[in-house]
Amino acid sequence: MGCFISTPNDCGEKGRKPPRNAGELAVFVPGLRIPKPIDFAEPLGDGLSRRMVERLSALRTRIIVMAAQEAPMSTKPRRTATQHGGSTLADLQQALEDYLPVLLGLVENGNQLQDKLQFSWLNQEDEAQETIMSNSWYEILSVLQMMTMLSLSQANLLLLTEASSDSYPLKVSEDCRRESIDIFLKAAGYLDFAVNSVLPKLPPELRKDLPVDLTEGVLRAFCLQALGQGVDIQLGMAIDSIKATLAVKRRFACELVKYWHQAQESIVDLPLANGWGEKHKLFIQWKYFEAKAAAYYLHGVMLDEVKKEGYEFLKESKKACESFHSTPPLSRNPPLSGTSKYLSEKIPKDISTRLQLNSELHNHEIILQKAPELPDFALSLNPDDYQLPSVDPSWNEI
Repeated sequence: MGCFISTPNDCGEKGRKPPRNAGELAVFVPGLRIPKPIDFAEPLGDGLSRRMVERLSALRTRIIVMAAQEAPMSTKPRRTATQHGGSTLADLQQALEDYLPVLLGLVENGNQLQDKLQFSWLNQEDEAQETIMSNSWYEILSVLQMMTMLSLSQANLLLLTEASSDSYPLKVSEDCRRESIDIFLKAAGYLDFAVNSVLPKLPPELRKDLPVDLTEGVLRAFCLQALGQGVDIQLGMAIDSIKATLAVKRRFACELVKYWHQAQESIVDLPLANGWGEKHKLFIQWKYFEAKAAAYYLHGVMLDEVKKEGYEFLKESKKACESFHSTPPLSRNPPLSGTSKYLSEKIPKDISTRLQLNSELHNHEIILQKAPELPDFALSLNPDDYQLPSVDPSWNEI
């Protein structure tokens, strides 16, 4: 059934050390969980051919080397080209995709080898430094989680504005925004499959010992984050479009509230206490308040009313944003664009011109507590339909 080993967070492992500064973050991505070397030969013994053992070892070693190189750079503003002509993120993603079909042979048809190897990974959001489990489904789950984090890192890079050589304001191109939505849906697809089809494969006694990084709540929160940020991009594009109606913008904003509320509910009881974990909670809180500010403001405009709630939630959003970026590892907000830019410009202006700033407005807590219900819309974005690849044909030769 597999065994479990968790190493406390005081063993001085260099791979776990968080960066002092995570750079600009438009998308929350914790540091990568990094696999540690394992010996394939001895545990598998005569169960596999030497050729297969060497192939498994080579594919996993490639990931270890690339992940160790990528981890310190995962939140840097730009990627550099590699000898293969692509980004290091894309190369690591391909390495994981090459490994999966071969790895799946260890679990095919109840393979007796699936509990023979002790797979070890360094955590990021868990208090435990390292988690070792003797179950190949744990390795598959870890691979899918890493594929998700690489996708979110790629989306983050697409949403960081390039420096402008003229006097025009910085802006993320429409092509980059559309591409980021596709990536968000792909990332959500990995996690939706992981939660519904991989986690159930692990015995209950191992599931309860998973690091917080791989718990159902955190995986669901990242899935909802990906979908929510996809809708946020759609809202920003609608705001920039003269063809988009106010009703469409309000619908996107109300959907955002639901995505971020569900993400918040997914992690509310989890022990996210260290640097990345605390930052994760603050990111969701920030985006939840920002979504509420957008929804109440646009709902008020639809009703030709000034909604004080939009102004108050915008203030809460700004405070949560500051807390997020000031929590180690330190990070920075990219130049405002899309929904954030629109809200920061429109709400204060409308409040000051259409509503007298009386004592009622300043009664912050009462306004937030008595905020009326928003319109309820069905969620429009769903995860991509992801399926594991077929088992590598080389397993047929054994």
